[in-house]
Amino acid sequence: MTTINSIYDLHHKRHRPHLIMPDNQPFILDSNPAILRAIFETAIDCIIVIDERGQIMMVNEATTKLFGYERTEMIGQNVRMLMPDHHRVRHDQYLKNYREGGTPKIIGIGRDEKGKRKDDSLFPMRLAVNEVFVEGTRYYAGIIQDKTHLRSAEAEIERMNQELERKVIQRTLELEEKNNQLIQINTTLNREIKERQQIESILRDNERDLQHALEKEKELNELKSRFVSMASHEFRTPLSTIQSSAGLISRYPLSEQQQQRSRHIERIKSSVNMLTGILDDFLSLAKLEEGRISMTPETFTFDDLVTEVLDELRPTLKAGQKMIHESKTVKIQLKQDRTLLKHVLYNLLNNATKYSPENRSIFLRTEVKHPIFQFEIEDQGIGIPVQDQTHLFTRFFRAKNVTNIQGTGLGLNIVRQYINLMGGEIQFVSTEGKGSCFTIRIPISTESATS
Repeated sequence: MTTINSIYDLHHKRHRPHLIMPDNQPFILDSNPAILRAIFETAIDCIIVIDERGQIMMVNEATTKLFGYERTEMIGQNVRMLMPDHHRVRHDQYLKNYREGGTPKIIGIGRDEKGKRKDDSLFPMRLAVNEVFVEGTRYYAGIIQDKTHLRSAEAEIERMNQELERKVIQRTLELEEKNNQLIQINTTLNREIKERQQIESILRDNERDLQHALEKEKELNELKSRFVSMASHEFRTPLSTIQSSAGLISRYPLSEQQQQRSRHIERIKSSVNMLTGILDDFLSLAKLEEGRISMTPETFTFDDLVTEVLDELRPTLKAGQKMIHESKTVKIQLKQDRTLLKHVLYNLLNNATKYSPENRSIFLRTEVKHPIFQFEIEDQGIGIPVQDQTHLFTRFFRAKNVTNIQGTGLGLNIVRQYINLMGGEIQFVSTEGKGSCFTIRIPISTESATS
């Protein structure tokens, strides 16, 4: 019996299939017989090769899956095992007649037949058979397509067509009976369409409102979570300081121990101020969120405001730190919200001292570019990493190089909102390890901001 491999080998000797590659160089398939075998085995359709006597010589994997046999159960068996009974008894005679010069009944002509699985179930299929001669030996190669799903689809289409035809007839009769009501029906339909469109519009609006509310609720929940986490961390340090200092004061009852008592009292005051600052940030943020902060313009001198803020910040300066005020215009008169501007100035100067080491100077420079008043605060501190600069004004955001320095991450967010309320803008440049410079521009007066 000729083996599968020998059929491949004989085929390769007589047929040298070529593929044309992109560079127009031929690629000979039989340079690697595994390619032909892979194509044969991975074909979607069933491929069966039989000899002149009808014995199965080769089957691909699709054939075993479709008919339910193992390959070993099929090789060497007569192909009639895959046919219904009425074809089995005549198949050998078909082959004999054809070998003796008869007219082919299926070879070279495709036709629909029935296939028989191992479990004796029948299924529709499309069968195409061709002759193959290898080294003078005749083989028949059959290609089978399973038409089960196609027949089911055809039956379903037929059923649907019949149902559609029945409905068309029924609808035609109904339309004939109700022709005199057509105008009323059309009017009713138009009214229903308009009502449906109105309902859909309302539903879309409600959906948008709901989505907005859900996003707002999600944002609030995230803010609450971050607030609890941050507050528990930021409150713990000053409260611990107050508790320890209050306990230590009682250990110094003598008058000559006043210096020790005073040191702990100052620590308590500093911690209380720190807590007050944190609470002020929270209250400011809440008021901004609720829209409860409004502008209250008043006329004042910026130099006097600077003196007031510097006096409040002086106790917080580190050893050797200096604040230097450089002004190109003396006694600058502004008509703005003094409270908001003081908060902006205090926060930025406090940040400059907090994020700068000892023995460094902080510069405050002011000038007027009518109708704009500009001031900038420059420090020689730790700077802001480049990757953190785009998030600097985000609520609760803190740069990666300040995680060990106390802060809420709210200050700059509040500062920017205050500056926006005053009709101004804030910009900054910073280099990590060298320092930062914040530039603020606001209208000299609220009238110039709205004119």
